This record gives sequence, C-alpha cells and structure tokens, in this order.
Amino acid sequence: MGKYMNKKSISMALSVVVASSVFVGCSKQEAGGSTTSPKASAGPTAAGAKYPISTQETLTSWEQMDTNLASFVPNLAESTFGMQLEKETGVKVKYTHPADGQSKEQFNLMIASNKLPDVIEYNWGGGGTAAYPGGPEKAIADKVILPLNDLIDKNAPNLKKLLQQDKELDKMIKTDSGKYYAFPMIRPDNGLVFRGPMIRKDWLDELNLQVPKTIDEWYTVLKAFKEKKGATAPFTAQYSSELNIQDAFIGAFKTANRFYIDDQGKVRYGPIDPQFKDALTLLRKWYAEGLLDKDFALNTDSKALDNKLMSDSAGATVGLLSGGMGRWMDTGKKKNPKFQLVAAPYPTLKQGERAFIGQRDFKYNPVASKAVTGDSKNAELAVKWLDYAYGEKGGLLFNFGIEGESYKMENNVPKFTEKITKNEKFNLQQMVSQYTKPNGPFPGDARKSFNTFKEQDEAIKIWGETDAAKHVMPLFITPTIEESKELAKLNTAISSYKEEMFVKFVMGKEPLDKFDEYVKRIQEMGIDKVTKINQDALDRYNKR
Repeated sequence: MGKYMNKKSISMALSVVVASSVFVGCSKQEAGGSTTSPKASAGPTAAGAKYPISTQETLTSWEQMDTNLASFVPNLAESTFGMQLEKETGVKVKYTHPADGQSKEQFNLMIASNKLPDVIEYNWGGGGTAAYPGGPEKAIADKVILPLNDLIDKNAPNLKKLLQQDKELDKMIKTDSGKYYAFPMIRPDNGLVFRGPMIRKDWLDELNLQVPKTIDEWYTVLKAFKEKKGATAPFTAQYSSELNIQDAFIGAFKTANRFYIDDQGKVRYGPIDPQFKDALTLLRKWYAEGLLDKDFALNTDSKALDNKLMSDSAGATVGLLSGGMGRWMDTGKKKNPKFQLVAAPYPTLKQGERAFIGQRDFKYNPVASKAVTGDSKNAELAVKWLDYAYGEKGGLLFNFGIEGESYKMENNVPKFTEKITKNEKFNLQQMVSQYTKPNGPFPGDARKSFNTFKEQDEAIKIWGETDAAKHVMPLFITPTIEESKELAKLNTAISSYKEEMFVKFVMGKEPLDKFDEYVKRIQEMGIDKVTKINQDALDRYNKR
C-alpha cells in the first residue's frame, strides 16, 4: 500500500513539476530516510555473468526507440541489433516504446499506473522538463527505482571496473548520499561537442564574405543573405520550449538563457542578468529587420527547419553535427552540388575574444540512462544484461554492430563497412540505427565517427573553442527531496513566464522598457530560492 501511495503522489507531482534548466536530487539526510552513505565496495570485482546467460526469464524494458530505426521495424526486439543482443547475452527482452515525441507524457502515465517493467531508459539524473521529478534520490525513496550499489558490486564487473578507473565518472552517476541509480550513457572525450552555429559557405563565397565571428559580422552576413540571396529567414533555428541556439549570440553578452556558472563559480540565472537585456535587444533588432526567422516559435519539429534550409529560405542555423550538418549536406548537395555548410565560431562581441559559453556535454549523459525498477522480480538478471554493454564485446556491438556485416577490423580498429556508409537506399543514420544503439547506456567508443564530410571534422574543433566547460551547469547535480519540492513549486511558473516574455520581447510585442519589471516579477516568483538550491546542489556535488 505504501508503495502504491508513493507512486500516486508521484503522479500528482508530475503535473506540476520541473521545467527549464533546473536540477534534481537529494541529500544524505533525505535519501529514503537513510543517514548513511553507501559506498561502492573496494573489494575485488565480481566475476560477473558468463554470456550467453542460461535463463528462461524474460526481461521487460521501456525505452525510446531511435526514430531512424522506427522506419524499419516497430520494436527494438525485431531489429538486427536487438536480435544480436539477445543472441550474445542469452536474455530475451520485451520492449515497450513510447510514441515519438510523447515519451514524457507516456512515462508519467506509466509511473502513475503502478505497473513498471524491469528497466526504464529515461532521464534519471538530469534536469529539465523531461526528468524524473525530484531526481534520482526521490525516485529511489519512492521505490520507483532501486539503488544499484550492491547489485553493481555483485553482478556488474564491467561497469564497476570503469567506475573504479574513472573517479570523475563515478562522481557523476551517484547521488550526494552515494547511491548509484542508473547504468550511464558515457560519451567519449572526442564526443562532447556536437552542436553549434553553421552557415552556407557557398553563399558566403558568392557574396565575397568571410565566416562571421563577431556579432557585427553576423549582422552584415545575415543582411546580405536577405538582400542579395532572397532569404526570407536568413537565420533560423528549431524551437523546443526555447529557441534552440545553445546560447549562441546570447553568450556574446557573457550570460546564458538558463542557469550557468559565472567566473567566480557562482550559479546565476542568465535571463535576469542586466546584460541579458542587451542580448534581447540584438535578437529583437534582427527579428524586426527580418534577419531572424519571423516564424521561429513555430519551428517545433525538425521538418520546419529542414524545409527552410533545403529551400534556400535560410542560410544559417545552430544544429547538430551528424543529424544536422551531415544530413543537410547530404540532401543539399543532391539538389545543388555547390551546397556547403561550414561551422561558425560561437560569436563574440569583439574580434579575437573567446566565446563565454556554447555547447559542451559531460561524459555522463543522464538523458538516456537505464534504471532498474522497484517492481523488477529479475533485478540481478537485469543488471547482468545491462553490464554486457560495458565489456569489450558488448561495447563493439553497441557502437559498431556485427563484425563482418556492419563493421570490420582494420589494424585492430573497427570501421563501418560500405554496407553502412555507402548504402544506395538508406542514409548513414538509418543504417547505423539497425545495427547499433545510437543512444543509451553504454560507453561510446572514441573510434566511432559518423562524419562523412571534412566540414564536420572541422566543426568539432571550431565549436569546441569556447569556455563552455567552465560555465555550463552539470545536469546531474542533485537537490535534496525537500529542495526538489520547492523547485517543483517554483520552476514551472518561472520558466513559463520567462519564455513567454522572451518571445514577446524578441517579437516586439512587449517593449524592452519593461525588462526591469520582468526581472522584478521573476524575483517575486522565487528565483533567488531556486538559484540558492542549485548553488547548494553544485557545492555538494563538488565536495563528493
């Protein structure tokens, strides 16, 4: 009954919970009533499972399926990857997949239903609207997921070895009270930067212009795109709860459209910084002059962005390395062989200045981590199954697929075969999705690259030249359960109001003279409390 009540209370909380860049978590005092801090055993690593495991049990897993794979099969179990994983591990798994774009809503319904599968792949450790409300410690206290310390000790030698070797990673995937809560998605060091500004180089060449670096140069270029290339939306970007530009342009004013860490190590809420008004002034000017897409707030799916870039309506955006630049180059060149996108540096106000902030991920990505649920009757088997991905053979399967089919070894380095890279019918992302798991709980292999254009290789270097590592807030810091309740009360209202006013300011529907009034309103809504909670959580994280 207690468990039922816990989950019902979650369903109520889910209706009011966290938005924006806020972070979830727990304290030593509130970790499910425990005052002790569990620690990973320093003893010898467990022998682990012998694969394939001999078992008649079937596991159940709830997880988002890659949209590219959905074009081929309706369920991961039917994919080449799914069948190979079952063959290699010996474990049969029944997968349930939420509909594309509805994972948050369907996750909430599943949690409230009191019927959980053995494992769930979700955002267990991160902030934002699509994160478990209250964070991982709350999820453990609610008995929705299990603490994994003992299970990892006894059944997951591969992951345990990684954690013993990498103390930074170890720190990231546990709560302040020391509880491991999920099997992590781990990015390799060369995979941390993958999104940034990009621009039509063929247009720049035609107009005798250079890749812009400063805000003023961007203005010149976008104006030329509009006046001389007929672009109706010279700069555009996807809109997903906010303008998805990874703080490009805004960062030039040394602030961010979210919480960030300032040069003194203090957490700040960028949208109320005085200099944020300068960023709004810039975007408003660009919007008024038709340089920023007039319909930016309607670009809520990738199709809208695709259409504008492929129809020559737009000449610049902020996008992904493979799913953006690589895909658009592929499609654009078929229509126009001269079509070329190149990376632009995160813009600054002054020439030669280093960008204050940009996109840089952490090696632990909590968005696609897998937790074992409190309902699981096969927790040990689930952990053994999950641990396979962190071993040598499992890592190759998750990253490269099947040897001889999707990859072959060249001088001991796995390389995708031409079946994957030069398929006449399907693009690289579609082929890879059938043989590997593009996102999920496994260690990304630094030898893997989806880049098919030299411009992509160059983009990683250009986008990496920022101070993002210093200023981006970690997604995996964890407020206490009590702090999370406070966040739940405050965040949704604050972030909704902030975004409503952002759009109105940029579109000119509210005068910028009202900026001080807007800041005062956010302060009245409790932003100082939220900032302090995030600061305290960051301080605790730094002391782990």
